[in-house]
Amino acid sequence: MVDSQSTPARQRPSIVSISSYLLFLFLACQVISLIITLSTIGKTREALRDAYADSTVEGADQVADVFFAVGLGSSVLLLLLAIVLGVLALFNNQGRNGARITTWIVGGIMVCCTGGGLLSGAAGSLTTGGETGSNGPSSEEVQRRLEEALPSWVTPVSVLLGVISLIALLAALILLALPKANAFFRKPTAAWEPPTPGASYPGYPQAPGQPGYPQSAGEPGYPSSGEPSYPPPPATNRPDDTPPADRPGSTPPSTS
Repeated sequence: MVDSQSTPARQRPSIVSISSYLLFLFLACQVISLIITLSTIGKTREALRDAYADSTVEGADQVADVFFAVGLGSSVLLLLLAIVLGVLALFNNQGRNGARITTWIVGGIMVCCTGGGLLSGAAGSLTTGGETGSNGPSSEEVQRRLEEALPSWVTPVSVLLGVISLIALLAALILLALPKANAFFRKPTAAWEPPTPGASYPGYPQAPGQPGYPQSAGEPGYPSSGEPSYPPPPATNRPDDTPPADRPGSTPPSTS
């Protein structure tokens, strides 16, 4: 058996891709919202200044400036967080579980901000708390001046973008928590592959200093170490051997 170190390619489920598209939609809505804010925040500032021009409430002359700074800063912050979600969507498509967890954290913050903005807008909280009969303008007076200063399409479009952003973000976070998404973000394990028939296995390398295996026939031998060779032992005659004729020795007796 051979354990393959390669991991199988993971196929991204459609719910993860749809979640990323929804995060991109949320980013697009925040970009449009920032453009609307930048184009209308100056008129909103002037309308608030006119509304509090005759007020003797302490700090009334700074209401417009505070609203300008808070409105612009919150819009830029929401856009930056939306950009972070867009970048996280790219990492989610690659199956990185850390990016998914970060998406839940940042997305939860954005849900609170977007939902809170919609609720405050629906409740008509775009006032500073001036009561009727006091030295400050009433809520109806402030709202009337804002409606006169801003185009009629600003409020409906802003509310529509907020609703779309909230729905898209909630749907994206829910899709990332489904079981199919969990399987995609789970760390893959190494897959086992059966050995290929007829495949040769590589031999183990020989340890240094160890003698090699004996060579087969036909292969050259190892060179000698240079030590002198010993002479062969003297030959001994067996009993039935006959000495040669040219050497002295006893002759066989004559038969005549």
